[in-house]
Amino acid sequence: MSMSRIGKLPIIIPKGVTITVDGETITVKGPKGELQKRCVGNLDVKIEGDTMLFTPRDEQRQTKAFHGLMRALTNNMVIGVTTGFSRKLRIVGVGYRGEAKGSSLVLSVGYSHPVDFPLPQGIAGTVTKEGLIELTGIDKEILGDVAARIRKIRKPDSYKGKGIRYDGEVVRIKPGKSASKG
Repeated sequence: MSMSRIGKLPIIIPKGVTITVDGETITVKGPKGELQKRCVGNLDVKIEGDTMLFTPRDEQRQTKAFHGLMRALTNNMVIGVTTGFSRKLRIVGVGYRGEAKGSSLVLSVGYSHPVDFPLPQGIAGTVTKEGLIELTGIDKEILGDVAARIRKIRKPDSYKGKGIRYDGEVVRIKPGKSASKG
């Protein structure tokens, strides 16, 4: 049985980034901040010069699964502390809009009141006049979660396509009642 293809790729540690492994905790420090993750699975972590490598300690299926996962998560931490991540959402609908106020987004999306969405620590958000919400942060996992929760406030409706969608998301529009008369 072979090792995980993704797992065996070494992670290149860019300049200005330090990775420390303390017991099971992997800490990645970089220009944009610091992230920590627990290393799961039966893996050895080796850091040599500017590369980091995960090697499985046994041949069990579960270990192989975690091999690729831990490499991907750690690599995401490295990208996060150097360049950061961003997610874009679009507000679609007449009179629908949003604005960034301090550490929260205020969304007016057809409810009787604007929805106040507090952004967790480490996530920043901006809203343009065209209704493009851009979220940025160093933790990809939290960022994706926040984006999903914002979309949930007003999912795109299937008749007019109004609501909050991911930028580039295709929303299928259903024909209305009158279209079905034959």
